[in-house]
Amino acid sequence: MKYRTLGKTGFEISEISLGTWQVGGKWGSGFDDKKAEEILNTAIDNGINFIDTADVYEDGLSEAAVGRVVRSRSEKIYVATKCGRKISPHVNEGYTPEVLTKFVEDSLKNSGLEKIDLIQLHCPPTDVYYRPEIFETFDRLREQGKIDRLGVSVEKVEEGIKALEYENVSTVQIIYNLFRQRPQEKFFKMASEKNVGVIVRVPLASGLLTGKFSKDSHFSPEDHRNFNRNGEAFDKGETFAGVNFKKGVEAANSLKAIFPEKENLAPMALKWILRRQEVSTVIPGASKVEHLLSNLSVEDTPDLTEDQIEKMNLVYEDYIKEEVHQRW
Repeated sequence: MKYRTLGKTGFEISEISLGTWQVGGKWGSGFDDKKAEEILNTAIDNGINFIDTADVYEDGLSEAAVGRVVRSRSEKIYVATKCGRKISPHVNEGYTPEVLTKFVEDSLKNSGLEKIDLIQLHCPPTDVYYRPEIFETFDRLREQGKIDRLGVSVEKVEEGIKALEYENVSTVQIIYNLFRQRPQEKFFKMASEKNVGVIVRVPLASGLLTGKFSKDSHFSPEDHRNFNRNGEAFDKGETFAGVNFKKGVEAANSLKAIFPEKENLAPMALKWILRRQEVSTVIPGASKVEHLLSNLSVEDTPDLTEDQIEKMNLVYEDYIKEEVHQRW
């Protein structure tokens, strides 16, 4: 495993880390503690030392599983969680210092941890980024020893850029992958200049970039890849990175022609992200140990050639860019 510095936090973290949205099972299928702990322990056994969760993932069960495993290990494991999405309706007015403080305290109870290494605002409405008092709340929580660092998880590049204005924002979690390339235009350079760590989420475009789907692939009714394709439940960009499913499958099939010997394109898609030094870590999820090991195989995958990168980018230009690029 290779490690990178997470911006101004100074944390040395694994370049492939673990997102836990579906760690206890497939999206919407219920939570399996045993399966979650198997995946988490396997991740740590293989050098992962940064785990990202959230209070809304299975209503705190993900945080609890992460906390149990981390407390059972001797290694230093950095735990990042997120808060804010429990606000209902999820609007700017619902964000108050009192509400957010309670969420942090609840996450500490859920996880059993004494301190949260990184607390992140969980894709708040855009107006929240214009309220200094919300960000100042986390300075007080740090003084109280409840958190170490503050970050944000964003939907849009513009929100990430606005968050960089706050000195106490140490990290920005953002969607970036071969099918979502806009962050590399301005945001990466600005984050690097501020020494803000970049955490890449949805790196495989909800599985599209594995190349394993066909146009006839089906997902369970509880899976967001079934019910949120047009943003019915939350931001459309969270599902397949905002890409039309059938168009995404066509694009993935074109990628297969670049790597005809590869049955699984995930390591190539992750390599494409990790070629950017501004990226601190990538947090693909895993509902099975096999998925985790697939993601970890990137560490044994040769670097992409310039020719391969150029051909991959052409797939984006030909299939994806016009529909997706300026939206997020």
